[in-house]
Amino acid sequence: MGTKIASAASTTYGKHPNSSSRELLSEAAVKAFDETDISPGDLDAVYIGNFMGGLIEDQGHIGALMADHVGAREAASVRIESACVSGGATFCQAVQAVESGDADVVLAGGVEMMSTTDIEHVTDALANAADDVYENEQGLTFPGIYALMARRYMHEFDVMREDLAAVSVKNHRHAVDNPLAQFRKELSVREVVESKPVATPITLYDACPVSDGASVAIVVSDTFAADHGLETSAEVLGTGQSSDALALQDRAAISRTPAAERAAERAYENASVTADDIDVAEVHDCFTIAEILALEALSFYERGEGTRGAVEGETAADGHIPVNTSGGLIGKGHPVGATGIGQIVELTKQLEGRHPNQVSEAEVALAHNVGGSGASTTVTILGGE
Repeated sequence: MGTKIASAASTTYGKHPNSSSRELLSEAAVKAFDETDISPGDLDAVYIGNFMGGLIEDQGHIGALMADHVGAREAASVRIESACVSGGATFCQAVQAVESGDADVVLAGGVEMMSTTDIEHVTDALANAADDVYENEQGLTFPGIYALMARRYMHEFDVMREDLAAVSVKNHRHAVDNPLAQFRKELSVREVVESKPVATPITLYDACPVSDGASVAIVVSDTFAADHGLETSAEVLGTGQSSDALALQDRAAISRTPAAERAAERAYENASVTADDIDVAEVHDCFTIAEILALEALSFYERGEGTRGAVEGETAADGHIPVNTSGGLIGKGHPVGATGIGQIVELTKQLEGRHPNQVSEAEVALAHNVGGSGASTTVTILGGE
């Protein structure tokens, strides 16, 4: 059974101190329902990606709560948590529910409130995605973990500090024209390199911000779409998902992300396409080094050549393989549980030809979402209608 996206929408990403998860998710859902003839009463299930509800908002049982707030109190509901890939995993589960014939209409949503507490509390909450014994208790935070990955990569492939910064410059430039983005200001390589040190070589502008936000995609079977005369936005061509050791020390190498490689291989096979067929991609750039590793895991570049994308303009909106035309996590923002669905929203706009950084003749799009430092990854491939 084929799967389509009937509609998809996001709130702005940024700081929403006077809002709550239920209000943000409802706002995104209303936008999505406004773009389709589907109503909340049509939903068979509501799946919600969320990581920190119980840690920051003291709110559990988020699946049922959000189903109620989108007007689908009687639908099956569940919260799906897989750290920063909670949104991507939620979308994959929604697709599987439709493909299996268990559901015809599923709301795949993601939401996170992070800015309502201090940065120390947010850092502690995020650390729950790392190995508590072998990483947290040794003093490692995620900036430190990604700094280790960056330093090893720079050593192996003779990469300059400015090469990492080029990713941030490119993604901030893309965010300028995106009305949903948290940061809409261009930066220079020098501003990135000379920004506040976080964990050498990573500085402030190499990292994504703390963000609030929500995103929703309404997934339907092709049979339901045909029977109801729906105009759909995109088709799901394939998905892939894989995992790896949680602790960095237990991996064969720290300068590559095998879970992403396996997820991509499965998604490409599922979709019957190759990396050469992808017209535009949204990848998980929580830190600049993460985008470079993603480009290689997705087979856009050979090992050690991922820096070429941003440095030579090949991953710019008008480049050979446009990446993170939304601004990515670094420019658009990273409300953890929403990010994977937010990537789907951005790519759906590209396939519909209405993105603020529209890629010419975009027909096949790829989303890559990562949990932790690479212990879980989803890859989704979409096609235009």
